[in-house]
Amino acid sequence: MSETQDDSLPQVMTRALKHAGGSVVDIVLPPQELLSLAGDPLSKRLWENVTFLDAPWCEACGFPFEYQIADGGLCGRCSVRKPAYDHARAAMAYDDGSRALVLSFKHGGRTEGLAGFAAQMRRAGRDILDGADYLIPVPLHPSRLIRRKYNQAALLARALGKITSAKFDPDSLMRTKRTESQGQFNLRQRADNVRGAFDIRPGAMDRLQGAHVILIDDVLTTGATLEACARTLKKAGARQVDGLCLARVAKAAALPT
Repeated sequence: MSETQDDSLPQVMTRALKHAGGSVVDIVLPPQELLSLAGDPLSKRLWENVTFLDAPWCEACGFPFEYQIADGGLCGRCSVRKPAYDHARAAMAYDDGSRALVLSFKHGGRTEGLAGFAAQMRRAGRDILDGADYLIPVPLHPSRLIRRKYNQAALLARALGKITSAKFDPDSLMRTKRTESQGQFNLRQRADNVRGAFDIRPGAMDRLQGAHVILIDDVLTTGATLEACARTLKKAGARQVDGLCLARVAKAAALPT
């Protein structure tokens, strides 16, 4: 493990920028200034509108609370049924303030904000990153990867791997089922849509035995995708599976049945 570092917002941003470097993706999708941490007023306004998340939150899923709670407190959903993953954390609320940032990165090829995104994810996930072995991105189906040209979860995981001690691992988990977009489904339909969609790649079983895995994704909505991945990884022998996302929907959802 690396030595203890200051996790205040200014310090973690500075460290991330120092560690971030160019990549093949930057050649294909040249960086621009819209999402940079410094620059024109539009960039600054986009960042200023973001609601960054931190404790107090649900111990299990990371749903933010408006008031301080006892250690280990759970939200209503997790009190009824705890998720298949152990913990989930997210760096920012997915709302009108962050939507432009997230969608420009996810669908618009804007990768220049990765250093800042990774820094915020490290801050939000500091409790689960401690002692983690692998950062595993939620995989895309090959057909969707070809159409989108990159997996945003993999880019986040790789950037996070540069500023944490956990190893970037894009090779253990694969998506074997081409699923429909989750945005059109309700809670139960989302779970059905991703059921059986993931598997372990040949040769990855040994390194997953007893491992502490952090699943990386861009947006957490109901958690159905994280749960499907967590079940697959735990069945393969992972000891602990947590989720760390760039953003999450922070509105109260219906209780599970």
